Amino acid sequence: MIVIGISVTVMAITLVVLACFMIPAFVEIRKTAVASREFIACVEKDMKPVLQNLQGALTDLKVITEEASSKIEDVGLFMEELGNAGRTIRTINSVVGSVTGLMSKTSLWMTGAKVAGKILVDRITNKRG
Repeated sequence: MIVIGISVTVMAITLVVLACFMIPAFVEIRKTAVASREFIACVEKDMKPVLQNLQGALTDLKVITEEASSKIEDVGLFMEELGNAGRTIRTINSVVGSVTGLMSKTSLWMTGAKVAGKILVDRITNKRG
């Protein structure tokens, strides 16, 4: 019986010592939990406007993307017409080059004809005179 009394006393002392050490630990755990709740509440409060701004920016980006995709067809048509204009300018340039060549040849023939005409007129006038 003495052994049981001693062991009960040792267990009681152990529980008291354990309780003395556990109470400050539980107080610290409680303080940590309260601080964690406050931190989470603060972060949530600060994050709400940021998330709303981000959602607004994403909505704006979606609208811009939709508008850009609707304009892609117009850009394609513009590029096609620009290519047609380039081909037309190339054709006009070719025609102008041909006309210029023809005009230079005609001018050369006209100059030759004038010179030949003067020579003929000079010979005819020299034979009569």
